[in-house]
Amino acid sequence: MGMRGTQATGPGTAQVLTLDSLVRLQRAQRTSATVSRRLPLPEDMAVPLGFDAVAVPARYGPLLLPRLPRVGCVYADPADWWWIVPSDSDVALEWPAPARYAAGALVPHAPGTPGLIHRPDGTVPYTPPIPLYLALCGITGTTPAWSRPLSA
Repeated sequence: MGMRGTQATGPGTAQVLTLDSLVRLQRAQRTSATVSRRLPLPEDMAVPLGFDAVAVPARYGPLLLPRLPRVGCVYADPADWWWIVPSDSDVALEWPAPARYAAGALVPHAPGTPGLIHRPDGTVPYTPPIPLYLALCGITGTTPAWSRPLSA
């Protein structure tokens, strides 16, 4: 059973917030002060699952491509490659450093917008997040979170 909180919406009324809603609100607050724009997807792409982005340093981009069974939209600037993933691909998943997760595909303010360097043949822009996560763990030498020993 999920955790719920209430938020007053006016005299004598309350709105029920789920844990998912609270997490999204926290994420929005955390990112709103440090971002300036959303990555622009090609107009003919469908995003039935919403979209977020995972940024990796540019030196890792060419190493990731051959390790992935499917690649969605990928953007690049001199410092980073940005991979489009379905929304909430960070829920219960710790992306290994030096990757950075960008909810809403909101990128930090920097000169110029990252340019689209890869577009999939299909109509959805997503790189599957689990293969991307595993490939990133492989090239960074990080043990996936679910394979780490538990500590008491």
